[in-house]
Amino acid sequence: MKKLLRLTLLASCLSVLCTLSLAQTKIKLTLNWKYEGPQAWFFLAQEKGYFKAEGLDVEIDQGEGSAASIPKVASGAYQAGFGDINAITDLVSKKPTEAPVAVFMLYNTPPFTLVIKKDSPIKTLKDLEGKTLGAPANDGALKIFPALVKLNGLDAGKITITNMAPNLREQMLMRDQIDGAFGYITTITFSAKGMGLDADKDLRFIRFGDHGLDLYSNTVFFSRSFAKENPEAVKGFLRALNKAIKEVLAAPAAGVQSVLNKEPLLNKDLELAKLIATLHNDMSHGEVAKLGLGDVDDARLKKSIAIVVESNQLPRTPSVNEVFDHSFLPAKADRPIKLF
Repeated sequence: MKKLLRLTLLASCLSVLCTLSLAQTKIKLTLNWKYEGPQAWFFLAQEKGYFKAEGLDVEIDQGEGSAASIPKVASGAYQAGFGDINAITDLVSKKPTEAPVAVFMLYNTPPFTLVIKKDSPIKTLKDLEGKTLGAPANDGALKIFPALVKLNGLDAGKITITNMAPNLREQMLMRDQIDGAFGYITTITFSAKGMGLDADKDLRFIRFGDHGLDLYSNTVFFSRSFAKENPEAVKGFLRALNKAIKEVLAAPAAGVQSVLNKEPLLNKDLELAKLIATLHNDMSHGEVAKLGLGDVDDARLKKSIAIVVESNQLPRTPSVNEVFDHSFLPAKADRPIKLF
């Protein structure tokens, strides 16, 4: 009887150990925006089980803006996010222990832009004075606009800023309710297309990168505490993501299909075009050939941090390592060095 009891207890212990070994680390990920083609690698990694193979149970939620994802992770509601590294710099300066940390750079070419109508009298940045500009409150370009103002000697007091719902941005511009709108160039281009506009014929773009702001933008980031306590989970997440990125680069249409499997109401051709445009507009910096996709140039990031700190009068200048942690990256040899 005692022998039977011992065998029963042993079987129970083995069962518990087996269950624990199969248990997966949960990661809630908040994206930069609504589900769309340029997020294909996240959904492909989930759909094909790449996250699961790394021992991860990943839940993906849509976002509300590239700056809005940062406080969601900082609050503990999410363990990971995809959003603007400049907003991370801002929070690191103010609350270094609460701010998340960037671990994989995707948008290495500044996508920030101000869009105006083709026939607008605005010809130079100085012409923005006396005008009304608008954007959703959590727009990444709006958040970094003070840096553009300071760097180019504009009088911020002469520029009126108004907020609106994201779906009203292009409408208000075309109705002359605002003189210009902030946003990401790819997002605005395709939002305008959805209204029947031709961005090349109807709009003009003032890209921040052409006026001194060679900044990084959207990055994958993690809660600082989660990364410290679960370093292997973060590394596994990036391995899975990197694998999916390479597959999407090889077959973009298949990657976009994984987004449609999540959100069937999307238009596949439109989302594919957005993905291709994102690769060209937002991820095409020449440093990728040298560093591999996902990494950052420390000297360039240091300059970016300094610009953000000075223009927003932040309380302290974070170090590069406080903002971006290279240690979780897959090996350089495994990461893409050519996107197209």
